[in-house]
Formats: sequence, C-alpha cells, structure tokens
Amino acid sequence: MIDIAILRENPEAVKENMRKKFQHDRLHLVDEAYALDKEYREALTKASELRAMRNSLSKEIGQFMREGKKDLAEENKRKVSEMADTLKELEAKEIELGPKLKEVMMKIPNFIDDSVPIGKDDSENVEIQKYGDPVVPDYEIPYHADIITKLKGLDKEASGRTSGNGFYYLMGDIARLSSAMLSYARDFMIDKGFTYCIPPFMIRSDVVTGVMSFEEMDAMMYKIEGEDLYLIGTSEHSMIGKFKDQIVKEEELPITLTSYSPCFRKEVGAHGIEERGIYRVHQFEKQEMVVLCKPEEAMEWYDKMWSYTVELFRSLDIPVRTLECCSGDLADLKVKSCDVEAWSPRQKKYFEVGSCSTLGDAQARRLGIRTKGERGTYYVATLNNTVLASTRALIAFIENNYNEDGSISIPEVLRPYMGGKEKIG
Repeated sequence: MIDIAILRENPEAVKENMRKKFQHDRLHLVDEAYALDKEYREALTKASELRAMRNSLSKEIGQFMREGKKDLAEENKRKVSEMADTLKELEAKEIELGPKLKEVMMKIPNFIDDSVPIGKDDSENVEIQKYGDPVVPDYEIPYHADIITKLKGLDKEASGRTSGNGFYYLMGDIARLSSAMLSYARDFMIDKGFTYCIPPFMIRSDVVTGVMSFEEMDAMMYKIEGEDLYLIGTSEHSMIGKFKDQIVKEEELPITLTSYSPCFRKEVGAHGIEERGIYRVHQFEKQEMVVLCKPEEAMEWYDKMWSYTVELFRSLDIPVRTLECCSGDLADLKVKSCDVEAWSPRQKKYFEVGSCSTLGDAQARRLGIRTKGERGTYYVATLNNTVLASTRALIAFIENNYNEDGSISIPEVLRPYMGGKEKIG
C-alpha cells in the first residue's frame, strides 16, 4: 500500500509507476481510489462537523431549560434528532467506503526504485555480476535426481504414494547433507550478527494480506480448512508479522533476523511441478534473513543482504551470479529486487536459488509497523532475502561438487556438519 497522500496530490505519478510495470489494465484503480477517497473524506468531514454542532446544541438545551426557555430547548432537541438521522447515514457511508478504499489501495503497486531496469517480464532481467568461474567438466553430469537416487538418497516413488506429485523423501547422507547446508547457513548468518529465530509455520489471513499481494497469495498459499490459518510459503511472512501493530523503538533499529522454517507452496502458474526432480516442489526448507530499518538505510541493507548469499554460495564452491529484476518482474509490494542464481554445469546455465528484496514501507503500512524517534512516528522499511533454500541449493551443490566416479565432494566448511566426511559416494 502506497501513502494515500501521494495519490491525492499526484495520481498521474501513481499511474506512471504502473505503466513502468506494464500494468495498463489496472490504471483504472487509481481513478477508483481517488474517487472513493474523496467521497470517504467528505463523509468524514460532514460527520465531524455535525457532531460538533450536535454537541453545541445539546449544551444549549440544558442552559435553555435552566433559563425557562422551553421553546428554544425543544427546537434544539428537534435539530439534534434530525442530525442523529443524518449522522447515522454518514457513519454507514464511512463503514461502507473505508473497506472499499482499502481494498483498492492494496491492489495499487508500490513505487519502484529509479534504478530498476524497465522490462515486461523475467526475460528482460539484467545480469549484474558473476562470482566464480562457471566450469563445465569434461565428464557428463547426470540429472540431479539420478545422482541422488544412485546414492540412495531420494525416493520419489514412495512420496508419490504418501503425498502425490511435488513431494520427496531425502535419505541417508543426502538428507544429512541437506540439513548440514541449512545448519551452516544458520551459523553463517549468526556470525554476521543476525538473531536466529524459529517462527510459527502457520499465520492468519490478516498477516498474509499484509506481507504479499492477493495474486501471490492465490498462487502460493495453502489454506487450513475451517480455520483462519495459512501454511507459510516462506518464514519472511511470519517474521514480518511478528511486529504487526507494534511501535518499535528507533534505537532498536535495524532489527536483523535470520529464521529457519519449512515452506509450503502450491506453485500455481506456468512452470508447474517437476515430476522427477526436486527443483520445483510443494515443500522445502529455508534459511531466511529479514531486516527492519529506517527507510533511508534500506538500500544499504539491500546490498549487504544479497552479498551475504553470494558469499555463502562461494564458500560452498558454487559459482553464482546476481540478476537485477526488471519492473515487470517485480511483485506489487517490491521497490527493488535481485535474484541470486547458481551455475548448473549440467545445463550450462544459471538457475535461481534465492531472491533479495526491499519493500520500502509497504508491508509496514499494511501491518501497522512503526517506529518513534526525534522526527516523530513513521513506518519502518522491511527487507527479506533467501540465505539458502534446501532443494535448489542441494541441486546446485551436487552438480558443482560432482566427481567423475559418481561421488560428491564435501567442502571444508561443511565437514563439521557431516561428521568429518570429505565425500559422499
């Protein structure tokens, strides 16, 4: 949700931002919001004026009665009664228009940063930088599911029986490797000064709509039948929700948190669920980082956060690159975003393993997260970034550490989490 004052003062700027995101079919929302806001404020003003007049007339009634001016007192009573009917109508209008205005405002996208490249979709995202040499060995690297299955670490057939498509069993050293990577990512972020958290894995609908757009919600979230609860798609959701309706002390900013959780996603869309492998699945585990800070510090933290993910993957001997998301690829609440992509020596291309975003004060506005300091009370900025998502990171790790004999090398940083093992195979 953007600051409605901007829409009141410069609706054309709001429309221009939507054009940059190629949302021409949604421009009408600005006009709708502008008209609703005007009508809503007029009702509020009239109601406020009437209440003031009513209070004044009511005081006069007592005075007239004491002075024996019964006719004047009765006249005032008649006026107060008429005002009560009008007030009732205005208050009903407020109750009707308020939620309508909020619903439309929540569909208007956040302002993108001036540095965001303009493009229609993810095909127009821009490479920023590569880290590490994208090596293709002189021996064949099999499909990741075949490698893991050969090492007795994956059972998709059994998960199909128990849960259907989009699920998996990890076993043995591969399961241990997945947990080792997550534990390493946890400790990596703790060493960066972040506070470790394990959040709730279910959240209420008012938190869901506070952290994401309606379109994202429909495409991602699993609803718990008969309850106002959703399974989280990422721990960012419950971590930001932790501060709902709170005023954070300014001296406590920035708040830097790293959280572990399982993640559950419907994955509705063009890509679909991968039948054989574990690249796009309904459940995985993730180490996340979340920052709440002053708005003017958001871009500094944005650069720090994605660089931490790059550093972590390089320590695992995985070449990566950063990709700037163009305007048309940004979700509605995002100000700026970049993807971290890992090199796939099998496919000879990069694939997404994480995403870093700054959302300005959009989530804070929706959830009422503010801070108070010398300049008064204002909304904080929120940022989130993937440290490590289990399945995709596992694929990247296996491909980049795969040996010709079918074994997988374990980098030194992971060996303490693997009981000292140097290889799996």
